[in-house]
Amino acid sequence: MSKAADTIKTQRRSRLPRISINRMIPNILTLLALASGLTAIRFAFQERWELAVFAIAVAAIFDALDGRIARLLKGESKFGAELDSLSDFVCFGVAPAIILFLWSLQEAGRGAWVLVMLFSMCMGLRLARFNVASDDEDTPEWKAHFFTGVPAPAGAGLVLLPMILSFQVGDHFFRSPWVVSGFLFCIGAMLVSAIPTYSFKKVTIPRQHFLVTMLVVALIIALFASVPWLCLTAIIVIYLGGIPLSIRSQRRYESGEEVDEVLDEELDET
Repeated sequence: MSKAADTIKTQRRSRLPRISINRMIPNILTLLALASGLTAIRFAFQERWELAVFAIAVAAIFDALDGRIARLLKGESKFGAELDSLSDFVCFGVAPAIILFLWSLQEAGRGAWVLVMLFSMCMGLRLARFNVASDDEDTPEWKAHFFTGVPAPAGAGLVLLPMILSFQVGDHFFRSPWVVSGFLFCIGAMLVSAIPTYSFKKVTIPRQHFLVTMLVVALIIALFASVPWLCLTAIIVIYLGGIPLSIRSQRRYESGEEVDEVLDEELDET
């Protein structure tokens, strides 16, 4: 009997697959992003507005890293994709809306709360559409260069722009419920729109430009350390300025022009 029991235990152990630590690293980064988004809400309740926005920015950094590291480590999984969507919804759909509500809209009436809910719902719809589109195997390869609508982290940055500007020039104008409500409505609409925006997942750096690229990255890091809000504002404005270029670029793809050359040229212009 003991030998039979040992045999059964051995068979059970052999059936349990072992998970490499490399496959867990992307999920850990996603959990760190989720923790940052939740912490941003906590800072907002404490009226520590700058830390709240900073926590959202940290969540965006972790969100940018988890997918890329998953591909590098070959740790992509359905579980990780679902966890990432949940984290994105909380960090970039719920947290920014609550932060803005506590910052500007508490006394603005029920209509303001409707806009807060609308923005979060638009973020959920945008993420659901992205998940469905990523499973479509018939999508042309060139569409990987674009998102449909504004991606979740960019949407969070755009909707928080009034608060970021208020850190630099004061909140007399940018804290107005009308201004904040307008941003919630417009950015929510951009999330669920069909506007093409650049996806930089496929962008590669020529070897001869490696040193220059690293110098630019070092400059951006130095600016973030010295004037973080001004640097973040500049990045958001440049991103907005790139949307017309992405629309024109997608139209050229659809017309069948030399798509790779067109994209490279226009990314250089941005």
